[in-house]
This record gives sequence, structure tokens and C-alpha cells, in this order.
Amino acid sequence: MALARLAQAVTATRAGARAAWRALPTKARVGAIFIGVFAFVAIAGPYLAPYDYTATIATATGATAPSTAHLLGTTSTGQDVLSQLLVGTRSTVFIGLLAGVIATFLSVVVGVSAGFLGGFADEGLSLLSNVFLVLPALPLLIVIFGYLPTAGNVVIAFILSLLGWPWGARVIRAQTLSLRSRDFVAASRETGEHTWRLIFFEILPNEVSLIAASFVGTVLYAVLSSVGLAFLGFGVGGSSWSLGTMLYWVQNQDAIQVGAWWWYAPPGICVALFGMGLVLMNFGLDELGSPRLRAAASKKRIGGRAWRLPEPTRVLRESRRPRHLAGIRPHGGGAA
Repeated sequence: MALARLAQAVTATRAGARAAWRALPTKARVGAIFIGVFAFVAIAGPYLAPYDYTATIATATGATAPSTAHLLGTTSTGQDVLSQLLVGTRSTVFIGLLAGVIATFLSVVVGVSAGFLGGFADEGLSLLSNVFLVLPALPLLIVIFGYLPTAGNVVIAFILSLLGWPWGARVIRAQTLSLRSRDFVAASRETGEHTWRLIFFEILPNEVSLIAASFVGTVLYAVLSSVGLAFLGFGVGGSSWSLGTMLYWVQNQDAIQVGAWWWYAPPGICVALFGMGLVLMNFGLDELGSPRLRAAASKKRIGGRAWRLPEPTRVLRESRRPRHLAGIRPHGGGAA
């Protein structure tokens, strides 16, 4: 009996997962596939690397093109580019996901508290959000990492999350202000529900798609910021290796000038594809959470065929003609 119940639970879980996957918009599904591929590479990449990414060839005289021994070629010092790419993807994805989790948690706490409590709590938390919003992020990050030249991935993600939460908090606050005045919240309040129960069981379930979109956007911000800072030379002195570190050494070793495309193209393409996956996921979640966007997307196809505006009727065409020609047929006939 226990095995039968377990099998039924597994079957129901799989059916629910398939139904949830089919319910996602096409943009979200494509973005999820991209993100899933990069997540797999981030987990298994270091174990799949054919060489040690720090190993160099003492006799190397320059970057070598891709070959059977090195599928993505080597750097000017003989380091395998594929191994560097597989190892560097883990740090980049880890920084983005950790920064997204921390920033989204702060956004939800501040946004929901400010929007639901109101009064002095709303004014104080909104002031805090506005202060972080007006901070110049890039100059501040450059100054911070100037004092922390060997900062690890956790420190980088934490710093990026502290500067990335206000945008999501503002959006979540606005949605909470709208939800707290709805009838179902007022009805729950009249029945004597506690504040924490109203927040967790009435407000947050209606903001899941918005919170997910905020998380995806924050991950994109953290990934691009970490790659950009590493490209500028900040945070490359530690033991961590990322896609931004690869681009930094590409610039430092003049790979573009010597035409070593196999050195700079793979990390740049990976960053672009990962960012595209996050953007598609964000657009899909926006469409999933907005009834207006869902309705607009569903009208594009009717009965499995693309829908387009039909041709106007003859009466409509006649009404648009000048009044003194309205009774004359276009091809010389009698009165309509």
C-alpha cells in the first residue's frame, strides 16, 4: 500500500509539473531551457573540464586555434579555453542566483511591509528605498571592490544584492497597496485574521509572478554587473574564476588584436545567451501574471491558426468614400 501511494504521489507530481510547464508562455519556456542548461553547466562544469583551467604550457608562443586536443583552443599561455569556460560559468551563475535570492528577500520584506502596514512604516521604508535608489551603483561598486581586491563570490553577491533590492521593493509595494484594498482582504480582516496571516495567505500568493519576475531581473542585473566589474579588473585577484575574469584576460592579453576569436567569443556568447534566457523568462512571467498580456497573447491564435483583422465589408468601404460618390460602384456599375 505504501508503495502504491508513493507511486500515485509521483504520478500526480509529474502530471502537475507537465500542466505547469504547458501553462507557461512560450517566452518563459524558452528562457527556462536556457537557464536550465547554464545551471547544469554550473553544477557539472568543473567535473567535465578536460584540463586544469590554471595549467599552462611553458613553451606556448601564442594562442592556438581549436583542435581535437583543445576543442575551443588555448590562450596565449597554453591554458585550455573550454576548461576555463566550464569552470567560470559556475561562479557567474552562483553570484547571480545568490544575489537574486538575497535581493528578492529584501524586496519582499520591505515592499510588503511598507505597502500593507502604511503610515510611518510606509514612509520610513519608502525613504530607505529611495536612498538606495539614488545611490550611484557603478561608482560605489568600483570604490568598494577597490578596497576588497580579493573578494570572494559570496561577498560580491552580497554587495550586489544590497544595491539591487530597491527596484523590486518599489514594485511590490505598489502591488501590495492595490491588493490590501481588495474585497477578499477586507473580508479576511473582518473575520479577525491576524496581520501575518493576511500577508502570507492573502497578499503574497497574489504576488508570486511579480516576485518571480523581480528575482529574474535581479539575477540579470547581478550577472551583468559582476561580469562588467571583472572585465574592468575588479575582483580578479582572488581564487575565483568567472566569465568576467576570462574577458579581463582577453583584454589584457590583446586577444582581439591578434584575432584569437576562440578566446573571447565563447565567454561573450555565454553571457549573452544567459542574459537572453533571463530576459525571456522575465517577459514570460510578466505575461503570466498580467491578465491583460495573457488576453492579448491568446488572441493571436484562434483554432490553431494565426488571427488577423478581416477585410472590411463593402458597406464599410462605401461609407468611407466621398458622399457624392457613395452610390457609384468602383468599376462603373449602377447604384449600390
